[in-house]
Amino acid sequence: MSSGLPSPLPPALTPPGRAPRGTGVRRAFRSRKALSGLTQWVIDWGVLILVVVAAVWVAAGFAWGWAPAYRVFTLIESPVHGLPWAASVIGWLLVPAIIGGVAGHVIATRIRSVKEISPNNLFKKRTWADRRRLPSLITKLGALFHKSEQQQFLDAYVRIAHRGDWPEAQDHWEIVVRDALCTAEFADLDRTEALRLAESLCRELAWLLALSGRCLVCEARHTPPATTP
Repeated sequence: MSSGLPSPLPPALTPPGRAPRGTGVRRAFRSRKALSGLTQWVIDWGVLILVVVAAVWVAAGFAWGWAPAYRVFTLIESPVHGLPWAASVIGWLLVPAIIGGVAGHVIATRIRSVKEISPNNLFKKRTWADRRRLPSLITKLGALFHKSEQQQFLDAYVRIAHRGDWPEAQDHWEIVVRDALCTAEFADLDRTEALRLAESLCRELAWLLALSGRCLVCEARHTPPATTP
C-alpha cells in the first residue's frame, strides 16, 4: 500500500490464482541448490562458458573456414588475426583448464568417497533408476492448497504472514529453502533427501514465525512484517 501500512488480514485463505510467467523457471533454478557442487557449477557457469565457446567457434568457422578454425582451436596452426587469436586462447587455455578441473574434481571425489561414507547413506542401495531420476523441485505452495495436513501451514504462511499474496509467499518460500540448502547440514545428503529435509525444517520454522505474522525474507528485506489483529 502507498501509505506503508500492512495490508488487511484476509478473513480466509483464497485459492491461488494463475502463477506469474517465469515462476516455474525461477523455481527450477533455485532448486539447483539441492544438487552437488559440480552440477551447480555446470548450471551456473558451465552453460554460459559453453555458449561463449560455441559462439567463437561458429564465428571463426564462418569468417575463416571450418577446417582452419578447427586447426587453430586444437593448436595445430597458429592464429593470424584477431578472431583466430580468441579461438586459439580458448582452445589452449580455457577448454583444457575446465576439462582438467572437472576431471580432477570427479576423480578426487570418487577417491575420497571410497573411505568416507555419510551416515545418511549407510546401508542404502542406490539403483540406476535413482541415478537417472530428475531432481525434485522446491514445492509449489499452490499444490498444497486443500491438503488437510498442509492447510494450517498455508493459512499461517500465505494468509497471515503474506496477507494472502500467493506469488510473494511462493517467492519467499523458495528463497528460504534455497538458502537452507546452502548450509553445511545438507552437504552430505543426496539431492532428494536434502530437499526433503530442508523443506521439512523450513516448513516448521516458517510456520512458527508466520503465526505471529513474521517472515524471514520480509524481515531481511526490511519489509514491514504483518501484524496479527
